[in-house]
Amino acid sequence: MGTGIHPVRSIFFILLGTAIYAFGLHYFVLPNKLMEGGVTGVAVLLNYALGWPLSLSILLLNIPLFIVGWRLLGWRSMVLTFIGTGALTVFLALIEGLIHHGWLEPFKTDSDYILVALYAGVVLGTGLGIVFRFGGTTGGADIIARVASKKRGWSIGQIILTMDAIIIGASLFYISKEKVLYTLVTVFIASKIIDFIQEGAYSVKSFSIITDHGEHVAERITKEIDRGVTLLPAVGAYSGRNKHMVYCVVSRHEIQVVKTIVKTVDPAAFMIISEVNDVVGEGFNPG
Repeated sequence: MGTGIHPVRSIFFILLGTAIYAFGLHYFVLPNKLMEGGVTGVAVLLNYALGWPLSLSILLLNIPLFIVGWRLLGWRSMVLTFIGTGALTVFLALIEGLIHHGWLEPFKTDSDYILVALYAGVVLGTGLGIVFRFGGTTGGADIIARVASKKRGWSIGQIILTMDAIIIGASLFYISKEKVLYTLVTVFIASKIIDFIQEGAYSVKSFSIITDHGEHVAERITKEIDRGVTLLPAVGAYSGRNKHMVYCVVSRHEIQVVKTIVKTVDPAAFMIISEVNDVVGEGFNPG
């Protein structure tokens, strides 16, 4: 399992994160006709347009994506994605049941949408931040972005941003411009919360890893998250032993995965994780 040393702990927090995220969607987003990005946003649109339950839509949309991801990205990188997607579907269905039976009343307002947008952003961001922090995803756009990046070399961040823009733009057919603007506030707040939970305010980090198993670490990083890795020869000043320094730059979704890979391959490895203000190159900003 790609996330690591304590898989039970990782799974517990992925379940917790998806539960919080599912609660935010049903408690704040749907009752106030706001939107979300990614495949979840498509499911929200189907709810507004056709009345489909969110849990059913997300399950149906993710099944083909998961099959494609499993075949093209490998089982190791998809296990926690499967857990996150399945958990999200289950928690959405549970909350739908609570609402249907009157045991949970969503927060609905006809005036104070800025309050809804802020709280929705905090709750959604907290849920997703926990999921990402422990190596999981909720499927959907993340799978599409990783497959497209692997096959076409496109930037994962730009693919997700483009998909979000298209989906939120399409929501104009079903919700007002005012609600779309409030949605942008929610998305902005959620992104900041995700960054904070992950590793502070920066969404990109560089790793400098001193290890006796550089080739194995580089191979795992390349295969599991499809990031470029540079191997530099190094010599231990005290021991005189030949080592490698592994250098790579990763997005916020991948920070914990890289840390876990290194700890799994070489628990004695020395890792330096640095803040990155800008990146130009393949897989990131083209400049």
